[in-house]
Amino acid sequence: MDIRVTIDGRPVDATLNDSPAARDLASLLPLTLELEDFHGTERIADPPRKLTTEGAPEPAAAKVGDIAYFAPWGNLAIFYKDGPSASEDLLILGHIDADADLLSGADRITIEAAS
Repeated sequence: MDIRVTIDGRPVDATLNDSPAARDLASLLPLTLELEDFHGTERIADPPRKLTTEGAPEPAAAKVGDIAYFAPWGNLAIFYKDGPSASEDLLILGHIDADADLLSGADRITIEAAS
């Protein structure tokens, strides 16, 4: 599913996959979140509520540009470096088509449904 993403005022192309967690995130849109760095690998933020983890896809290691959900903490992550090995706790929800430099310095993200 195509979405509109704006990072620090700059629009970028992005998509969400068809997983239940991604559809649950889509139900919250539009959403603007303040991002903070985590572990020198990703920018994270807390959505207004936890997302469903039912029917989660097979675990996959996060790659640069991936939008992911870390179920134990209930936070969203935007990866600007490849993540660690696959984990059942990390659900890949979609992908942002932006370079690592833009993602690594991102302070604010707005995610909207594509019209």
